[in-house]
Amino acid sequence: MTIFPDLRISAPELAGVSALVTCLLALALFSVDRGYIDWPPAVILIVGALLRLLFVFRAPELSDDIYRYLWDGVQILSGHNPYTLSPAAVIPATAELANLLRQVNHPEYVTIYPPVAQIFFAGGAVGSSVSGMKLMLMLLDLITCFMLIRLLPCLGLHPSRAVLYAWHPLPVLEIAASGHIDGAGVFLIVLTLTLLQGSGFMDRPEKNNNRQRLFFAGITFSWAALVKLLPFVFLPGLLMLIRRGGKKIFLAGAIAGGVAVTIPFLPDIGNGLNTLGIYIHNWEFSGFLFRTLRQSLSSGSWARLILAFVFMAVLALLHLRPVMRNSAKAGGTSKEPGLEAGVKIFYAIVISFLLLTPTLHPWYALYLALFLPFSAGVVGLVLSWSVLLSYRVLIFYAITGQWIEEDLLPAVIWLAPVCAGLVYMLILLLRDRQLSKL
Repeated sequence: MTIFPDLRISAPELAGVSALVTCLLALALFSVDRGYIDWPPAVILIVGALLRLLFVFRAPELSDDIYRYLWDGVQILSGHNPYTLSPAAVIPATAELANLLRQVNHPEYVTIYPPVAQIFFAGGAVGSSVSGMKLMLMLLDLITCFMLIRLLPCLGLHPSRAVLYAWHPLPVLEIAASGHIDGAGVFLIVLTLTLLQGSGFMDRPEKNNNRQRLFFAGITFSWAALVKLLPFVFLPGLLMLIRRGGKKIFLAGAIAGGVAVTIPFLPDIGNGLNTLGIYIHNWEFSGFLFRTLRQSLSSGSWARLILAFVFMAVLALLHLRPVMRNSAKAGGTSKEPGLEAGVKIFYAIVISFLLLTPTLHPWYALYLALFLPFSAGVVGLVLSWSVLLSYRVLIFYAITGQWIEEDLLPAVIWLAPVCAGLVYMLILLLRDRQLSKL
């Protein structure tokens, strides 16, 4: 796109265009739900593909993570375990590898990415090109769009709702433009939901076909969590969806899938866990609540502990609420929620995570974009846009090479969806009061 010769310098314009597109998507949601619009699946996929093709062959300007992906993938294809040595400890065998090494961020650390991410890295590194890696992830993302179109009607939702993901700026920018591996995790989560929906998970899994689908759903879930760890928080909700007889089958698949992809990287995968520990204890970016607590308590450690405790409390509340509601409706008999309730829980979990995490990069919100077609609300829609404001930091970085974060920007990113949600609730409250007077 020649309109934006450098996406880093054009971060404000990019945020403005993304805001406009997000508003149009909100209008599209309103129109679809009222039957005014009915896009054929082919149109949704073709437009989604064209949007991604605008960026897939550009250099990754908003993030340099993809160079670490390529480095890890090349190491695997060369027969080396990427968890054994940090990139800085490796002597490049060729000038091409030396050039790649210069572009890897934090080369002093062993890779933090889990085993399934490494498998995707190896697949994307076959051609040793950034475009090849991005193209692989873009194709997975288009398959995700296709699965969403097929899955939505199973939940009683219009398939045209898939545009909230397929045409959303966030997946286009973070997967096609930057090539973030989170796109592979999103793909595997949708595949898991598709397998669950077709497994008769609400029934007892007597049929062999149901058992097989549950087992494979467990595998794909564990693989999603071993691309990026965030999907692990969906496990309690997924288990709530499955009847008692199927839980063991699902968990067996998850354990088998996780073990199968982890064994080839042993024992050096422990080095990656050390890097993960460094990340958890030290990394921060655009986390408004974390910054506020850290300044108030003069302790980053206490701030992290408090936010972790709050997040765990939110998880418990979100999972207990539908069970308690169903129990009350059934006269005290507990009743499992359906997949419709499950995706709403996942949607709320992701919003909670994004608002509470000390480190909030835009691509962390890809799971939020994924659940928008199922549960789009004001808070989620605004947050899926406001996270892109954090790219403002790249303007000064691109010009001077200095990474300087502003205190105001995290507040705007956080307060925009929260205030939008409060205003929406106030409007609903006033409307209900007006209706009660009639």
